[in-house]
Amino acid sequence: MAWIYLLLAGLFEIGFAIGLKYTDGFTRLWPSVGTALSAAISLWLLTQALKAIPVGTAYAIWTGIGAVGVAALGIALFAESASPARLLCIAMIVAGVVGLKLASPA
Repeated sequence: MAWIYLLLAGLFEIGFAIGLKYTDGFTRLWPSVGTALSAAISLWLLTQALKAIPVGTAYAIWTGIGAVGVAALGIALFAESASPARLLCIAMIVAGVVGLKLASPA
């Protein structure tokens, strides 16, 4: 169950980071509310995952899910670069996240 919490925490981390783009410096109410809720939910889910997963592993995977998700959505939603070098770097983050999961005793 801890790994499911961690995956969900990472997905809400993506929502939090992407939401920041839509808050316009926290001047828009509903995007700001959604962003704050995403952050709170993400952190709560992370704390639940930390009950069974080592903090270093969980935090690295949580940020990795967030980084990959935000980079992918940046490409899809905001026409950010999808250069081969950038995609390779994203793939290396994915490889690191998978490696940490496979090497984790939890």
